[in-house]
Amino acid sequence: MKDQETKEKFVELRAKGLSFDRIAAELKVSKQTLINWTRELENEIHNLKRIELEALQEQYSMLKAQRITFFGEKLKAIREELDKRDLSELPTMVLFDLFLKCYRQFESVDTVFCGTKELMATDMTIPDHWQG
Repeated sequence: MKDQETKEKFVELRAKGLSFDRIAAELKVSKQTLINWTRELENEIHNLKRIELEALQEQYSMLKAQRITFFGEKLKAIREELDKRDLSELPTMVLFDLFLKCYRQFESVDTVFCGTKELMATDMTIPDHWQG
């Protein structure tokens, strides 16, 4: 059986998306062993992938808190403008479409680590005066 350090290196390489062939060659371990380790270390691989994706998000984009603030402000402004308008006008429908798109972005899925449970409410009620 390989030592713990080899397994940790496997988790790191697999989380980066390397193939079994490439990892097997680098670690000098059979593909069948790697497949067995994948089953054993599935949570660790998944969590490390999420951590690496979060680091990329931080580097190139916005983290969740920043997205919530940004889209929350836009959602609020659109909602305030929608409240002033009559939905029978075409520009209102365009604005409503923008509202829905912004809302979906605002409610984007969280990064969830294996072994945790997280519930997220996605209730969106449309006021009666907006419905036909």
